[in-house]
Amino acid sequence: MDTVLEYKSILMQGTLVTVSLAVLSLLLSVLLGLLAASLKLSSSLMARRIGNIYVTLVRSVPDLVLMMLIFYGGQALVNHLGGLTGWWDYVDLNQFIAGVLTLGFIFGAYMAETFRGAILAIPAGQHEAAVACGMNRFQVFRLVTWPQMVRHALPGFSNNWLVLVKSTALVSVIGLHDLVWNAVSAGRSTQQLFSFLSAVLIIYLCITAVSDLCLRKLDRRFSAGVERR
Repeated sequence: MDTVLEYKSILMQGTLVTVSLAVLSLLLSVLLGLLAASLKLSSSLMARRIGNIYVTLVRSVPDLVLMMLIFYGGQALVNHLGGLTGWWDYVDLNQFIAGVLTLGFIFGAYMAETFRGAILAIPAGQHEAAVACGMNRFQVFRLVTWPQMVRHALPGFSNNWLVLVKSTALVSVIGLHDLVWNAVSAGRSTQQLFSFLSAVLIIYLCITAVSDLCLRKLDRRFSAGVERR
């Protein structure tokens, strides 16, 4: 482990990249999840179809394949459009941005199902009562739908977040110097790959433990006054 400690700065840099990637991907996935959930609950048939296509596509294609398609295919598409229009020169897509876009796109679909189920769990009579009290749509969402949706969505949201954290390891295949990339590179150069991967395991466990603690506190906050069964 002495060798691992010598490379601790590199591992910490990789950890910072991994955590930043996970947090930004989570924010994007929440936005896409709310949008997709709204589409799937819409009264418009076209909107529901768009939401269903998005969720089905993500569920059907492996995460690694989507990662490669967005990084390589997306870059080729952007450069092709630039060549046709003449609006920009060659664009080199950043690995970090590609990772955020891919993970956000993937987990946005899972968040959509989580949010949709949470919204459906709220009794319809509460929305009707809020409207009867003179609330507009924004007030109904902020004061009635959102607090209860968060409470119902937290178990699924927590699971999605923990899976997202683990899925950040996928970005190493496109060359992003995250925790896994740095650890594997250091392990190969020192011929102590097992030791470095063990360090990665411990770091991921620490991230998961801190996340679990924060999510439990959030759950207690939004479940205050709710009877546990």
